Amino acid sequence: MLRIFIVEDDEIIAGEVAKSLNSWGYETAIARSFERIEEEFAASGAQLVIMDISLPYYNGYYWCERIRRRSKAPIVFLSSRADTADVVMAVSMGGDDYIAKPVDTELLIAKVQAVLRRAYDYETSARLSLGGAEFDAAASCLFVGGMRRELTKNESRILAALLEKRGAVVSREALMLRLWDSDEFVDDNTLTVNVNRLRKTLAEAGLGDCVKTHKGQGYSVDA
Repeated sequence: MLRIFIVEDDEIIAGEVAKSLNSWGYETAIARSFERIEEEFAASGAQLVIMDISLPYYNGYYWCERIRRRSKAPIVFLSSRADTADVVMAVSMGGDDYIAKPVDTELLIAKVQAVLRRAYDYETSARLSLGGAEFDAAASCLFVGGMRRELTKNESRILAALLEKRGAVVSREALMLRLWDSDEFVDDNTLTVNVNRLRKTLAEAGLGDCVKTHKGQGYSVDA
């Protein structure tokens, strides 16, 4: 199980971030001593760090640089400071992504997953049920009635994102992050085309119209 180290001095925000990550199957460790962040990171065994910028004693940029000396674990900055200069500084100091407060937990999860995929080539490997079928995200295929049906990489990533939040709405922005590691400079119609292709593939496999559209919000799957 992947572990994430959270460096955030607001206990409420740190708790909310940890709760959200835990609900997606990640282990979390929250920083306790803001004078010993480097030591706590080493002890945590974490594969990713979520780092606030404004911290007691030393700021997040300082600790990012210190962690970079001993580890290549990705670092996602989380801060209420969101102007261009802060984002540039975060990347320059070794950060892998940047999320502005207030925290959108769905966006946070999508970005964490995208960063982990880039860093570790991580994909969900467990099979997930879908109606009378099984979906293997790692192999990008469906097993229906003993028959294997291949999915494209984009179809597989969309279906994985929807099944991981079965019954809940996944925003279009979160899906674009899942597919392209960005929600910028991507034609919104491209996502629609990919979702429609997935629907067609599922229908051909006898799974019906299990992908639901929520106008102005995103998509869900309830099967």
